[in-house]
Amino acid sequence: MRADMSPAASSCPLPRIETLRRRPDFLAAARADKQGTASMLVQARPRADGTSTVRVGFTCSKKIGNAVTRNRAKRRLRAAAREVLSVHARPGLDYVLIGKPGATVTRPFDALTGDLRQALDRLHGRLNGRR
Repeated sequence: MRADMSPAASSCPLPRIETLRRRPDFLAAARADKQGTASMLVQARPRADGTSTVRVGFTCSKKIGNAVTRNRAKRRLRAAAREVLSVHARPGLDYVLIGKPGATVTRPFDALTGDLRQALDRLHGRLNGRR
């Protein structure tokens, strides 16, 4: 065990996170449950393939702005996902994070990660049957 890891952290393995790249995966996530926040829309779809991998995709349309602004929004979403999904993601789910015009680029990063945590809590609650 590394010196910087606590015993509790090392005993529960984190799910492996992959990036969604194929259009059919994004379309399947679009038909699944979604939760909006001030800075993004999060879609979550359970997969029935029996793997414990977490997959995540990122989308920013031209409504966000020009290419520079869209790329900045996607970079911020990727950074937030790296921070939040490593702890809060559920194995066997696909997540798609969609940027919102104006908000994804300008929202403070702490608020952006808080929005993602809140959306995941609500989505996971609905997947468990709670409303």
